[in-house]
Amino acid sequence: MGIFKACDIRGIYGKDLTERDSYDLGRAAGKLIRGQEVLVAGDVRLSTPILKAALSEGLIYSGCQVIDAGILTTPAFSYAVQQTGSALGIMVTASHNPPEYNGFKILVENRPVNQEELAYIQQTMVQRSFTAGAGHCRQDDTCLNLYRDRILPCFRPGKLKVVLDCGNGACSLIAPEIFQALGYEVEELFCTPDGNFPNRSPNPSIAENLTILSRQVRENGAAVGIAYDGDGDRVAFVDENGQMIENDRILALFTRHLLAKENGVIVYDSKCSLVVPEEVARLGGIPRMARSGHGFIRHEFLASNALLAGELSGHFFWRDLLFDDAIFSSLVLVELLQKNRISLCQMDKALPRYLITPDIRLPFSGDAQQLINDVAQRLSHFPVSRLDGVRVELPDCWGMIRPSITEPILTLRFEGKNRERLLFIIELIVAALPDEIQVQAKRIKEIGYSI
Repeated sequence: MGIFKACDIRGIYGKDLTERDSYDLGRAAGKLIRGQEVLVAGDVRLSTPILKAALSEGLIYSGCQVIDAGILTTPAFSYAVQQTGSALGIMVTASHNPPEYNGFKILVENRPVNQEELAYIQQTMVQRSFTAGAGHCRQDDTCLNLYRDRILPCFRPGKLKVVLDCGNGACSLIAPEIFQALGYEVEELFCTPDGNFPNRSPNPSIAENLTILSRQVRENGAAVGIAYDGDGDRVAFVDENGQMIENDRILALFTRHLLAKENGVIVYDSKCSLVVPEEVARLGGIPRMARSGHGFIRHEFLASNALLAGELSGHFFWRDLLFDDAIFSSLVLVELLQKNRISLCQMDKALPRYLITPDIRLPFSGDAQQLINDVAQRLSHFPVSRLDGVRVELPDCWGMIRPSITEPILTLRFEGKNRERLLFIIELIVAALPDEIQVQAKRIKEIGYSI
């Protein structure tokens, strides 16, 4: 079943993902937890009410006691699962994907579903080996207010001017209210829920999607621009000049804030700049790399009892919450700006900056795992990590190649503390690639020279 991904279930509604799939998922998930309590919620996508109703029906028929929490952000959903103590939580959302997509994020015993549990659910759906029971459903419309009441006391009042770009997603329901309640001067941008996402893509991690936000920040003299994804667990920031600040650099700024108060583990994804682990180590913390991907990051975050975890795509996980939260993360940042009386641009400039490529995507339809094994063997005389594909890391440069878990492509990324070292690591890894993709790989060197 193509809708099953590494960390969740996702596909195009009506094509890959149907009401029947949603119903069957409910029945399979109900079998997994043997008819215990389940909290369900959904985002603002047009297909969400239909899929959520079918999901709930399947859960009820499997004997589960279903709590329907309505429309929530994914962080509010995570908090609701915590508070109810539900054995299972299922959020109907496709997160940052385009409007035609939908899917499901699953929590089991208040942690992300693991690959074994996803495989069990998939097998149960394929074999249709369901169990039957007599469950029931009740509505609970209090979860968003409970989430707001949890978040507000964590922050001091502020006066900065901010532009909030909710992208017509679920954060529209709560983010402006929270910022205004704390005293911030809020300029709202796309803060009306609309499952068509008519103004920009739900993915804020792509700079082109923040063009209007950047202009609004400059024109309004705001201190910062904040953009959320469709379900409120990813965030992106632009500084007072309308310049997007990369999320690994935001992670380094959060690290400085937390490690000034206590030591602990900071988890970062494998695509982050060397700036992150260097800052963590410099401040006495423990840097811990995790495989890129929401579920993998959260697993490592929980397993290591980390203070914070961050992913380049804009997920930030906080020990205070035990989950990732875009609104919480943005409130931390604006409080830092206000407290330190320094602009975001100045904060960013205080960090080192090295030469790093964007993700470089190469089409590849062969056996990706065999290719990765072969590359690792060719590079075995260097320090090689197999945590996430193949990564070679030296003191002043690193490079990696990893297969996509959703597409027939290879993703490469490189960083060097100067151009010489960047080109060295590019040459090293490109030379280890098979002859049949060497022609494609030539453009990687061009990218290295252009940075």
